[in-house]
Amino acid sequence: MAHVVGFKGQVVIAKEIRDQLGVEPGWLTLQRIVNDHVEVYFLPPEHRKSLKGSLAKHVRVRVAPGQEWDEARDRAWDKAAKQKVGAEEQLS
Repeated sequence: MAHVVGFKGQVVIAKEIRDQLGVEPGWLTLQRIVNDHVEVYFLPPEHRKSLKGSLAKHVRVRVAPGQEWDEARDRAWDKAAKQKVGAEEQLS
C-alpha cells in the first residue's frame, strides 16, 4: 500500500491497518526513528466513562455506607490479615 505524503507532511494510515489495530480518532501516536525507518505506536485516550456499577454483577453482598460499611471493611481487613499471617507461619 503506497500513499502520498501530504503538503504538511501528513501520512494516511490505511483503514485496514487502523481497523486491525483498533485505532480511532483522538488516539495519540508515538513516533521514533529506528535505523532507516519510522515506527509508530498508537495510544488510546483515557476513557471518560464512569466505572460505577461495573462490578455489580460480581458482588454478592450489598452494604450501605456508614457504620455498617465501616464494620464490614474492618472485618474484611481482619480476615485478610489473619490469612496473611497464617500463610507466613506456614512458610517458617
